[in-house]
Amino acid sequence: MSVSDFTNDLGGDGMIAVIALDQQTSEQAALLAGHLKLPLIDSSSATAFNLLLQISESGVQLQPTGKKAPGATYVDFVSGAVAHRRQFGGGKGQMIAKAVGIKGGVRPQVLDATAGLGKDAFVLATLGCDVTLLERSPIIHLLLNDGLARAAQVPEVEEIIQRMTLYQANSIEWMQQQALQGEHYQVVYLDPMFPHSDKSALVKKEMRSFRPVVGDDLDADQLLEAALAIAENRVVVKRPRKAPFLADRKPSLQFEGKSSRYDIYPLKKL
Repeated sequence: MSVSDFTNDLGGDGMIAVIALDQQTSEQAALLAGHLKLPLIDSSSATAFNLLLQISESGVQLQPTGKKAPGATYVDFVSGAVAHRRQFGGGKGQMIAKAVGIKGGVRPQVLDATAGLGKDAFVLATLGCDVTLLERSPIIHLLLNDGLARAAQVPEVEEIIQRMTLYQANSIEWMQQQALQGEHYQVVYLDPMFPHSDKSALVKKEMRSFRPVVGDDLDADQLLEAALAIAENRVVVKRPRKAPFLADRKPSLQFEGKSSRYDIYPLKKL
């Protein structure tokens, strides 16, 4: 199998390989490489690939290569910016909280159908919502699962993590199947990938490693239709502030910030 075959299986257009950063994780790296159908390499071959899925005792991370490569992408629910937002992010006053309908004693059950690195899902779980996360990229799912497992061992956030349930799945197919079975979620939350300009700060940093793995969500319009079929109370779509509506469908309500907005499609009152 060629490198292009490896990456096509994962839905990205970069060249990705798995590497163990210490002897203790060499067996784990080999198992993951086999599961993901990616080449397993050592440091002598690292420069031949655009992205390295690095396995170490401290966790799993995605590292771009090259002289000007940004730092590694990994999931951390315990420290850094996520911890700061958990402690000082504004609680129920945040736009995302208002968008999903958190108020008073209402904590809706949320399906995050485009989980990514789980930041928004963690915010909602921090505010008391039970959140089901769907991620279709095997590699991003691996990063997210690793971050959840590490955070679950930390008493400070353990209770929050218990409110988060992760599945690897194609969200459209998964929601269609659930709808056929009569399953519903109070709120379905969507944050599909949107093409960014090459000058975007997001592309220069985290997205330089994230985007080659997941690509753009070219089926985002179908994602909205599937979400509306499974949502009981509302669908919430996070978009760049000037982006077009999904499926050209105008929302009934919006919350707009400096760089992004939340389009809300209400179905019935929470």
